[in-house]
Amino acid sequence: MSVKDIYYSDRYKDPQFEYRHVILPDDIAKKVPKDRLMTEDEWRKLGVQQSLGWIHYDWFKPEPNVLLFRRPRTDV
Repeated sequence: MSVKDIYYSDRYKDPQFEYRHVILPDDIAKKVPKDRLMTEDEWRKLGVQQSLGWIHYDWFKPEPNVLLFRRPRTDV
């Protein structure tokens, strides 16, 4: 598997934030720190490609290879 196998969800919104989740293949997910959230520099080094401003704010607990991202909405 490679960075080509990273899955990016569509974006979804609430009144404050825009969200998306990213699903990493197992070989890349093994490199994700388990004890903290990643900085933008760290997730970019893993091969995650997104526009600026996205923050890694959580994991999907049942599947730790699913990273949750958000950024403040600018369209409100």
